[in-house]
Amino acid sequence: MSSPASPASPPRSDDSAAHLLRPVRESDASAILDAFASAPDMSRQGDATTIEQARQMASWLSAPPRRGTAILDTACDELVGVIGLSVDDDHRTGWFFYWLHAAARGQGLAARAAASVANHALRGTADGGWGLEHLELGHRANNPASGAVARAAGFVHEGIERQKFLIDGARHDVLTYGRVVGDPIPETAELPWVHC
Repeated sequence: MSSPASPASPPRSDDSAAHLLRPVRESDASAILDAFASAPDMSRQGDATTIEQARQMASWLSAPPRRGTAILDTACDELVGVIGLSVDDDHRTGWFFYWLHAAARGQGLAARAAASVANHALRGTADGGWGLEHLELGHRANNPASGAVARAAGFVHEGIERQKFLIDGARHDVLTYGRVVGDPIPETAELPWVHC
């Protein structure tokens, strides 16, 4: 059985380095609290309305079996978003999720960060990656921006889960996506990583 083909050249990095990726730290709690206060829709990502809840979220994001990756704005050296994975090591799979501070939206930042993390997650451990083989995610059908991020990160739309979420008393369909080892690597520019 042959290994999946590699692209002729990997996606280029974002040379501006205005944003970097690194693991989430407990010291990111105040930035997480600020992000959750930035837009009403952040409440769908969890509870972080107090500094203690934000600390708990930072701890949750950085504890196994999760891999929380902070998106940093280098101008202020502060977290402005998260790309997260809840990992099932036995099956080498990950449930993928992401969010951004409202001020960081609309710039393609989530797409670049999601592509970077997905590419890294599906890279073999011998090549410095996390060695996962299957990633999946879902988003509300009425949230096309989230779907655009998924597609830019190389995810393929796989189906619909009808009326899965109950939000504010109304049922919402969820669009499901997947990406597996061997799928084409997206052309979306990657963000650089800080390993510290």
